Amino acid sequence: MLEKPAKPSTVQTGIAEFDNILGGGLTPFRSYLLQGSPGSGKTTLSLQFLLEGAKQNEAVLYITLSESAAELRAVAASHGFSLDGVNIVELIPEEGHLEPENQITMYQPSEIELNVTIKRIVEAVETLSPKRVIIDSLSEIKLLAQSTLRFRRQVLALKQFFAGRSCTVFLLDDKTSSRDEDLQLESIAHGVISLEQLSPEYGAERRRLRVIKLRGQKYRGGFHDFSIVQGGLKVFPRIVAQEHAGSHETKTVRSGVPEMDALLGGGIQSGSSVLLLGPAGVGKSSLAIQYAVEAAKRGEASVLFTFDERRETMLARAEGLNMPLREFIDTGLIEVRAIDPAELSPGEFAHMVRLAVDGKTGNPVRIVLIDSLNGYLNAMPEERFLTAQLHELLTYLGHRDVVTFLVVAQHGLLSHAMTTTIDTSYLADTVILFRYFEAAGEVKQLLSVLKKRNGQHERTIREFSLGANGVQIGEPLTKFHGVLTGTPIFQGTNSELIFRND
Repeated sequence: MLEKPAKPSTVQTGIAEFDNILGGGLTPFRSYLLQGSPGSGKTTLSLQFLLEGAKQNEAVLYITLSESAAELRAVAASHGFSLDGVNIVELIPEEGHLEPENQITMYQPSEIELNVTIKRIVEAVETLSPKRVIIDSLSEIKLLAQSTLRFRRQVLALKQFFAGRSCTVFLLDDKTSSRDEDLQLESIAHGVISLEQLSPEYGAERRRLRVIKLRGQKYRGGFHDFSIVQGGLKVFPRIVAQEHAGSHETKTVRSGVPEMDALLGGGIQSGSSVLLLGPAGVGKSSLAIQYAVEAAKRGEASVLFTFDERRETMLARAEGLNMPLREFIDTGLIEVRAIDPAELSPGEFAHMVRLAVDGKTGNPVRIVLIDSLNGYLNAMPEERFLTAQLHELLTYLGHRDVVTFLVVAQHGLLSHAMTTTIDTSYLADTVILFRYFEAAGEVKQLLSVLKKRNGQHERTIREFSLGANGVQIGEPLTKFHGVLTGTPIFQGTNSELIFRND
């Protein structure tokens, strides 16, 4: 029986998350098309690709037809890169081309320049014998070729030339040509990677990449957000929840408030998501913090992502409730991250959550609080599939046995038409409803569990209060009317409530 030939080792790009999307890396000795509009990150990604090769003592070559070597070094310096191990060959027109006598010829200038350009590319490769090559960009070769047929033949010839010299090549294209020429390139290349830069109506630009084609290799499809920071590209692979599915031991997560646990039929199951729904200021976030504090007492870590509230405000509120939030932050069991969603893409946020769950930024977390979804969604109104991304994130967290608290504030404080801009109730395993009500001339709070997929729960209404003693929940109250309308009416006596005027 013939043995199967060994699969060649993959070529690493220098960006671990990008290699993950590619299924481990690139197949060596192939030509790849890296396309994107100006400013999308092609040059930065290419430099990281070459620097990774230089780190492995490979000869690497950057052939530039549009930028000077000084401009490339300036780009590298802005990221803290040193290009000492990178060979740069400039093929840009010299200053002498501006002289009138140099512009008169009996031949087509483009024909002469194309032949000279291709010759210099071949000479540079034969001289340096590089393992990794960047050609930036094909737009210049397109203009010199002047016809689609000639351009295609030149690219095919270059592809065969590089393949015979064991080179892995990135062909950069700024997509300034027609779509027909783009398709010509895509059909020639072994793989096609597209970079995009989007401009939302508000906030910072969004960048994303997509692997359009990768012959003979399984890769992670779809769009993946990325950002350009000092140090290069940070790529955030799209979460595929099913990849993390498995059997896990279910545990009961308790709040430390016996009445709350009784309301939930004993507690919350690990791996479930909890929607805290109600008007602003009713105590949704405080209850979620109570769960994080109680988990910290058991030695379990939590992370709190706040989109609406400053970190200092949350700490002050916890101190007023006599919750030792600051103490557990200092010990590293609770992390509070104030998020500016105008500067953050959905993919980057999901990646932050994943790193926290995997323990890449500290202790592996068992509780995640997103406070609130309103601020997150309102800051990204153009993200069409944000709810689908949220569903994938919650499923992933469920597979990792993490309890997720989602805070959603409804519009209005006391109203028959209290609504919310997003319906996430179908996503959550448990829904806890908060309401204000009036009794004996005071405004008070109540809560009730409307839904719990993975177990029994009380269908009662309990008074809920926040004070110097923290979270307090009363016994079940039966004399309420109109709770679900948004304006509950208490028809009992003042003596039945937790706090009363005696």
